[in-house]
This record gives sequence, C-alpha cells and structure tokens, in this order.
Amino acid sequence: MFSINRKMSVWTLYLRLICSVLPARGRTPCSHLANRVLPARDRTPCSHLANRVLPVRVNALCLLLAVMALPARSQTGGDNTYEFLNLSHSAYATATGGITVSQGRNDLSLPYFNPALLNSNMDNSVSLSFSTWLAGIRYGYASYAMDTERMGTFAGGVSFISHGRFTEADQAGNITGSFTAAEYGFNILWSMEIDSSFTAGINLKPVLSHLERYFSAGICMDIGASYHNEALLLDAGLVIRNAGFQIRSYTGQGGEPLPFEIIAGATKRLAHAPFSFSLTVRHLEKPDMTYDYDTEDDNMPGGFGDDLLRHLVFGAELIPSESFWIGAGLNYQRRAEMRTDQRTGMAGFTAGFGIRLKAFELAWGYDSFHPAGGASHFTLTLRPEKIFGNTPE
Repeated sequence: MFSINRKMSVWTLYLRLICSVLPARGRTPCSHLANRVLPARDRTPCSHLANRVLPVRVNALCLLLAVMALPARSQTGGDNTYEFLNLSHSAYATATGGITVSQGRNDLSLPYFNPALLNSNMDNSVSLSFSTWLAGIRYGYASYAMDTERMGTFAGGVSFISHGRFTEADQAGNITGSFTAAEYGFNILWSMEIDSSFTAGINLKPVLSHLERYFSAGICMDIGASYHNEALLLDAGLVIRNAGFQIRSYTGQGGEPLPFEIIAGATKRLAHAPFSFSLTVRHLEKPDMTYDYDTEDDNMPGGFGDDLLRHLVFGAELIPSESFWIGAGLNYQRRAEMRTDQRTGMAGFTAGFGIRLKAFELAWGYDSFHPAGGASHFTLTLRPEKIFGNTPE
C-alpha cells in the first residue's frame, strides 16, 4: 500500500492511483502527467512515485483522468478537497451554463447554489436530482422544503457522489479484492424575506468522504442574498460558498482547503418576448483564473480579455408557455480548460428543457465537459399536496 503525506490533495491521490495503473514501461510519462495536472507542491512526490513499484488500482475514473489530462491545455483546480460540492444538482442550472445564483424560479434544486433562492412558494415540495457522469461516476441530490410564517423557510437535503468500484490487485496483477470511493454532503438551509425585494439565506453543510481506506470529514457554509424587482423584471444574487474547514483530513494530520468561492449573478427577463438571460460571475475572490505551468507549450495566458471571460457563465432561457422551457448556456472557463490541441468540440456548452405540470416538473440538462463527451442531468420536482389533492391549485 502507498502512503499519503499530510499535504496531499485529493487530486494527488487520484494521480497516484493513475500512476499505479501504468505498467513499468509506461511509468516515465506519469511524471510528466504529474507536472501537467498537479499543483506545484505536489509534483515532485508523484514523479518519484512513478518509478516505484506500487499495488495496482484499476478504475475507469483513473484511466479517464489520465487520458483527458495528457492532451489538455492549462487548467485550474487541484488545490482543494471536496470539489464535488461544486457539481450542479439542478437540471435547470446545468442547462443554462452549469450554475446560477440569481434565477428566481420556484425550483427547489436552485437553493443548492444560493440559499437565498429558497422561498415560501417551495413549501412542502420535494426535489430529486440524478446524473450519470463520466467514467461511470454517479451523483445526485434530494431535498425537501417547509415554510413557516414567522421563522422563514427551511429545507434539508443530501447530496452524494459515487466514484464507482475499484479493483485491487497485487504487484503481479493478481486480483486481491475491491473497494469503493464516495463522498456525501448534508444540507440544512434557511432563508428569510427581509422585505418584498431582498432575501437572505444560509446553508450549513457537513461533509463526509472516503476514498478506499482513507476517510475525511469537514463542515462548511454558504451565505447568500437575493434581490427581486418585478417592475424591472430583474433578479440578482450574491453568495459566499463553501466557507469552512476540514474536521479530519484523509491522513489525520493537517488539513486541506475547501473550494471556497464568491459568486454574483443577475437574470433579466424581457417584457415583450418569452426570453430571459443570465450572467454569473464566478471566483470574485480570485482575479487570475489562468494556470501557468513550467513547460513552455502549456503556459498559455490569454490576456485580460481571456482572464475576464473565464469568470463568466452565460445562460439563456426560452419560455414559450408556462408549462415548458428550453435553456442553453456557455461556461467559458470549462471550454478554455477542456479544449485539446486537436479540437475543442462542444466543451463548455450546455442545453436542456423542462416540462411543468400540475403536480410536478421534470427537467433535463446536458453539460459538455470535453470533446470526448458530457453528462446528462435529470431533476424531478414534486408537490405532494397537489398529487393527493389536499390543497387547491
């Protein structure tokens, strides 16, 4: 078994798994892979690890990460743990760029991004989301909301991501067993209307993670605000996400940073056409979104305009009727990071649609991550009182 030093990130663990998969003749490129994917502090250990004899961990996720990383240009990330907290758990958000903090829809999956979007109209509603991601990874989210007249609106939810089952073998390739890797987030949301225009919200999120025999736990919080102006047909939002810390690291020593982020956004509806447009600005706390590598061919800063666009997520929605919507979006950062030397494809583009009936809404969103493919996301929102006819429409 290999060991993990106290500063090792989750991406380092994944890359070490990749290194262990490669045969002896394929280990030298792994040190180059480490220098392309990992933060600077983690590069040396992996290049040394590449030439060590390690037990084999075979999983499609590891192989996919290796394949995707080799041709890819500069990417951000790899410095934080619990990155699954940034996954979309809303088909609507997935369809309109991957994230939104301002859309004033009565969609219970949206407060996951900004707890201030939780409102009294979501009372007694249930939201179920599921996605089959790349390499057989699956993740989902379930939540329930309850409104109180004086204390605001509350909601509870659980998110999970399953990385699949890993096959374990010894150095000779003999299968010795298997193990799983999964992570869980628990959401306790509360929001309160300050007045007819402003709402504030909080989301407390305990986190659990286990990767093979390594276990970690943490706690973080989202603090958000939203603004609604019906006269201007304008919604806006601001949220501080994933502010917290690890209670226990994977090694039991030290701790790793969480994917902290400050996000702002606005949504504008047109008065005389069935369209709305959204603009979300991510990582306000991080002006420079590019990642510079040591190798000359990969060090590709794009200037001020490129750096600015990496912060932006664009979304658009067509609403031909109250029971049907179509959405599309663009995440420029993802498109810039996932393009390859050969082609870019539809990386960064999103699309989807939703159908709303009396008692439920079913939505589908598709997010293109890479020229190799993307992922579909499904969200079902239920209103039990309308299903069983306990209240009028």
